[in-house]
Amino acid sequence: MPVLTIDNQKVEIEEGKTILEAAEKIGIEIPTMCFLKGFKPSTSCMICVVKVEGKASFVPSCATIVEDGMIVQTRSEEIDLARKAALELLLSDHLGDCMGPCHVTCPANMNIPLMIRQISRGKLKDAIVTVKKDIALPAVLGRICPAPCEKACRRDSLDEGVSICLLKRYVADVDLDSKNPYLPKCKEKKNKSVAIIGAGPAGLAAAYYLAQDGFDCTIFDEHEKPGGMLQYGVPENELPRDILDKEIALVEKLGVKFKLKTRIGTNITLEDLRKDFDAIFIATGKLKSDADSMGLQTKANAIIIDSQTYQTNIPGIFAGGDVVRKRKVSVRAVADGKEVSIAISQYLSDEKVTGPAKEFNTRIGKLSAEEVVKFMSGHNDFPRLKPSGQYDGFSEEQSVKEAARCLHCDCRKPVNCKLRKYSEQYNAKPNQYKGENRSFVQLAEHSELIFEPGKCIDCGLCIEITSNAGEKTGLAFTGRGFKVRVAIPFGRSILDAIKQTSTAKECVKACPTGALSFKISDGDK
Repeated sequence: MPVLTIDNQKVEIEEGKTILEAAEKIGIEIPTMCFLKGFKPSTSCMICVVKVEGKASFVPSCATIVEDGMIVQTRSEEIDLARKAALELLLSDHLGDCMGPCHVTCPANMNIPLMIRQISRGKLKDAIVTVKKDIALPAVLGRICPAPCEKACRRDSLDEGVSICLLKRYVADVDLDSKNPYLPKCKEKKNKSVAIIGAGPAGLAAAYYLAQDGFDCTIFDEHEKPGGMLQYGVPENELPRDILDKEIALVEKLGVKFKLKTRIGTNITLEDLRKDFDAIFIATGKLKSDADSMGLQTKANAIIIDSQTYQTNIPGIFAGGDVVRKRKVSVRAVADGKEVSIAISQYLSDEKVTGPAKEFNTRIGKLSAEEVVKFMSGHNDFPRLKPSGQYDGFSEEQSVKEAARCLHCDCRKPVNCKLRKYSEQYNAKPNQYKGENRSFVQLAEHSELIFEPGKCIDCGLCIEITSNAGEKTGLAFTGRGFKVRVAIPFGRSILDAIKQTSTAKECVKACPTGALSFKISDGDK
């Protein structure tokens, strides 16, 4: 049997096997998109390229047969750049949103589409987990958030955007009124402590997430009650204080301690806190006049921070919320609290402090009126629901009906999409190359799946699967040259192309992007 060397590891494998198979045998993963075991390699994506000593150019590992004495390299800067370029070429005419416009626009980066689908299916316990993964005070924000997500809703260009804030409020209110409101599990205590200056939205959110990570948190505030501007600046009719108090109580149940009527600089100094705590987060809501005396760099009446990590010029001291910006938007302050908790956790864990990772995303962009109508195909045309009173929320029936207005703009396979996974891994840029301007098409006649040609990379796997399954119409390549596309032949529908449920499942599983996906999906869940 041939013996070859892959990344300095010897491997013996049967005649006729490929480099990809040999690498897999010794636990080396080579990325693939157009390859599927049991099918003839098409070598169309060129993501699996490797370097073979003695060959002038890269070779596709999925189709290159091993030879005795072959020396293979699967990772190097040169190979990574080649894979990155291949991915960027595939992305150049990719037409699809990884994340819905509402998700992208939300300052807290909440997975709004997932929450909406969970509401529509009555899965409120799952929905509150989704919400509080990113928003620590959803019942509060469901009442006072300016809702930038609703303005970004794709449906807003057709009639009116989905009432996202009221849906979030409904989920949170139902949870608060339950016997056992949701409390996330906390990790094992790490014997590290954080002092949080300010019990407003940023400070409360930071404590909520840091406590889950196993850190002891103490919030200091000069007022009699916690809440900051939520407690003392928002009218009662807009934000009932019992709602605020209930959400703060859930933060406290995680083990967060409050030291109220305590002003930093008067009752206790910043230096005292530095001695007693391992990290400090300044979230006072407004820059105090004594900031300079603390040694913090300021500019235009705000503390200067690293925008990605929230670090100040003093090691171990972080700042966020309105103390670093003047926008005074609660959802942004809550988002700051969540994001700074990640940076503080990294700092206290002796990791490189990079702050929250940015998710890879491609965007369709603005659709034409005709394309929006296509997006609406198969969705209801209910008008936006409005509660009877100005400060009222949704009933159960209203929430389900309003949730059904969502167009499901986000990808149905955000986790299992190989194009997204490898683009993030190799830092591929979606707009590096300008490809053909493709029009949005969504074929949804099938009862189980949806075909979106704009997301297809033309790997041909679905063509082989439908052929092997004996589908009478199936799928096929159409066009010539650069115009070759996977399509349904003879002008037939996707329902004609894939009739068998087993074929549908196999095609969706094999598709390396979200081009073929199931209609009912919680995003790979």
